[in-house]
Amino acid sequence: MATPYRDDFLPESLQFRPRTPLVDIGANLTHESFQRDLSDVIARAKAANVATLIVTGTDIEHAEQAVAMAQQFPGLYATAGVHPHDASGWNDDVAHQLKALHQKAEVVAVGECGLDFNRNFSTPSEQERAFEAQLALAAESGLPLFLHERDAGQRMRDILRSWRDDISQAVIHCFTADRDTLHGYLDLDLHIGLTGWICDERRGHPLRTLVKDIPLERLMVETDCPYLLPRNLPAKLKGRRHEPALLPWIVREIALWHDVSEAELGAATTRTALRFFRIDAVS
Repeated sequence: MATPYRDDFLPESLQFRPRTPLVDIGANLTHESFQRDLSDVIARAKAANVATLIVTGTDIEHAEQAVAMAQQFPGLYATAGVHPHDASGWNDDVAHQLKALHQKAEVVAVGECGLDFNRNFSTPSEQERAFEAQLALAAESGLPLFLHERDAGQRMRDILRSWRDDISQAVIHCFTADRDTLHGYLDLDLHIGLTGWICDERRGHPLRTLVKDIPLERLMVETDCPYLLPRNLPAKLKGRRHEPALLPWIVREIALWHDVSEAELGAATTRTALRFFRIDAVS
């Protein structure tokens, strides 16, 4: 159903508002591409009934920016962590600053943190050191974890298994791996975040066959914007920047492969996300 927007960035055919409020659990709104029109981006999200946005903090600078956004805009919350790409910079000062951020009311998760053995911008040993230090911070704060993993599923599971009794909940954000990795995470009682990757018929087809294996009470949805623009959009978008207003198209695709209605999937993922991040209600 079409709905009015504050500007014409989105073609009319991409403007649709589901009846169920949605939660985007991973929006990189601190990315420089959002600097020029952040207020409009958030307004479009609200118009598309994406009522709650979790803004990802991947290092101290971006976590502080995410907190500032959450203080400015109702319905926005922040995470605070150090991405594995930046793990080489981990030190006691970073740990101290993160610990302070985790005490802020706007911060609802530790992360984005984890392991990325695909690009190895930081060495595996540096990544593991920073990851375990952030697991300790999560255990201390009691906050849930917002996790990143690429080509490191077995090592990630081994580390998480040793910490599982100490940490609360955790979500593997932007999951794209295989069946064994998925079931390994589910066996650890983890949550799974799905993105527009599933809308890509070239790369996302293997993931589509796994969607039904994810219980709705463990599933959440995200854009990971400005990345991973869905390929199921019925019209072209100016540029290639993804944004939260397009989350309903991701929900549509996931619902198709989960064999449930869009309304059921939207309601379930919203309930799960609000409970996971301990948010009382959609703002």
